Amino acid sequence: MISFGIETSCDETSVAFVEDAVKIKVNLISSQVKIHQEYGGVVPEIASRKHLENINVLIDQALEQTGISWDQVDLISATKGPGLVGALLVGVAAAKSLSVALDLPLIGVNHLVAHVYANFLEHPDLRFPFLALIVSGGHTCLVEMKEHFSWKTLGATRDDAAGEAFDKVARILDLGYPGGPVIDQLAKKGDPEKIRFPRSYLEPDSLGFSYSGLKTSVMNAQKRGDLKGFRIEDIAASFQEAVVDPLVEKTRRAVLKTGIKQVLLAGGVACNSRLRERLKQASEKFDFALYYPSPKLCTDNAAMIACAGSFLYQKGVREDLGMDVIPQLEGFLN
Repeated sequence: MISFGIETSCDETSVAFVEDAVKIKVNLISSQVKIHQEYGGVVPEIASRKHLENINVLIDQALEQTGISWDQVDLISATKGPGLVGALLVGVAAAKSLSVALDLPLIGVNHLVAHVYANFLEHPDLRFPFLALIVSGGHTCLVEMKEHFSWKTLGATRDDAAGEAFDKVARILDLGYPGGPVIDQLAKKGDPEKIRFPRSYLEPDSLGFSYSGLKTSVMNAQKRGDLKGFRIEDIAASFQEAVVDPLVEKTRRAVLKTGIKQVLLAGGVACNSRLRERLKQASEKFDFALYYPSPKLCTDNAAMIACAGSFLYQKGVREDLGMDVIPQLEGFLN
């Protein structure tokens, strides 16, 4: 079974062919990071126009690189949300066109679910149940998964997501966009104990997250001049540690509360080297297995869309041409 996936939720245009749900034949990604760096963040209108320019080019390249013909393809999968409405519309329109022209089933995929399923692309033998820590620019949450597409949200962010905090603090410190990678690199040369930024753990039994207070604390410290005299590497490391501490602690609590001994890390911030290191240490100390995708599969990509689409197809899910994009898609059930 071959699934063709399309991902255009934000500023990466991506297409992929995936065989038997977990075998990547090709996974092409065209990033717009350099374009949006000039503006300090993603400009939705520009992102949509670039998707229009890139999508057909990438489709042709995927066909050429794999030698796959359309008569070998079994289904078309595309991100339907959450994301930028204009960007999502480009990908969904392309998917609908292919579905009609080729008479193939159409599958709409929840972008957050797909981030979790990226783990199956490199760990195809994963068995249920497991916990998933999803950490990205727009979302930070812990969910419990007992079978395919059966989710229970244990905790989610009440305000800023972790990735959003990285980007906003990078802007405050004039480090550029995107903030996560640059702070991660600077932090490797800094002392995470140099500055004690606040951590928000919420209520004693809460598995939720909150990062607006941390962001505000950094902003106020910068305005007051409290950060003068500190190396930028130490500031970055101290801030990053304040982001990572609650993620690790809430994951530990979730393992103890549920008794589930498998944790999947997913989302763009899953690339963060300190988060991976700290979770690995926690997994060894508290005896749970930790899985995460390679960095390319942590970013927005179509292979994870094709993977999730394949499992949805096997479950009997189908969309019709009335499928709409859902920019504010909530929850994890498609």
